[in-house]
Amino acid sequence: MRSQAVQSFEAERKRLTAVAYRMLGRWSEAEDIVQDAWLRWQAADHASIDSVPAWLTTVVVRLSLDRIRRNKAAREVYVGPWLPEPVLTVEGGEHVPETYESLAGDLSIALMHVLERLGPEERAAFILREAFDTSYTDIAAILGKNEAAVRQITTRARDRVRAARPRFDARPETHQQLLGQFMSAVSANSMDQLMSIFRPDVQFISDGGGKRPAAMRVVSGPEEIARLIFHLAQANGHPAHIRPVVLNGLPSLWFLDAHGYESVAQLDIIDGAIQSIFIMRNPDKLAHLALQ
Repeated sequence: MRSQAVQSFEAERKRLTAVAYRMLGRWSEAEDIVQDAWLRWQAADHASIDSVPAWLTTVVVRLSLDRIRRNKAAREVYVGPWLPEPVLTVEGGEHVPETYESLAGDLSIALMHVLERLGPEERAAFILREAFDTSYTDIAAILGKNEAAVRQITTRARDRVRAARPRFDARPETHQQLLGQFMSAVSANSMDQLMSIFRPDVQFISDGGGKRPAAMRVVSGPEEIARLIFHLAQANGHPAHIRPVVLNGLPSLWFLDAHGYESVAQLDIIDGAIQSIFIMRNPDKLAHLALQ
């Protein structure tokens, strides 16, 4: 019986971790949540549980909501902008979209960043519905609300996400092309070349967590961002190591600067131009990648 309980849980582990990661934006915290769910599963009356996936999803979502609320104070005093923890792969249970335009298929840092702006229950409803194709009835049971309220919450969350990201191009080849053009412009020390691939409302968002040098605010505008990038390139020298990686489903870059500091970069692309540049430098959010 115990062996069956273990097998039932392990069959759901990847999906549960994927749910918790989308909720929290931290892979390490997601794994902690799933471990807590495992402890609760061990103590549960398995004979009384009608659906193991539904029961475990409810536990993980509610534990994640509690963690979000506990994390609120820490987020308010976080040094500089906060970005989600990048991951090399996310597996298990996602609803596979038929088109690139589907929000369900986008796990980019840009979308994760937008999800951070949603309220906890909005985030849970959006993730369950859009990424995991969960029924409104099941979401209502998980959140302890009626179905009409859940439909309203989900619609509001979807509208807020689309308002923040009205258009995007998630095709890997587009990201790869823009990454190449970006690196070429920096290597050529060409302001004009770099600014030509930026949207007018481009943003530069870097997360050092107070542990690595990073911009303390979101930097906006093509010229200001281009000047910042060339200043950083001059101050840090050419990367000691650089390699392409796939993070959150999209082509990205990992590099070590001349000081030995590790960073990863991902672009957000809209209409064939760079909308946002995300730079993760916080070592606490990079250690799990084990790329150094």
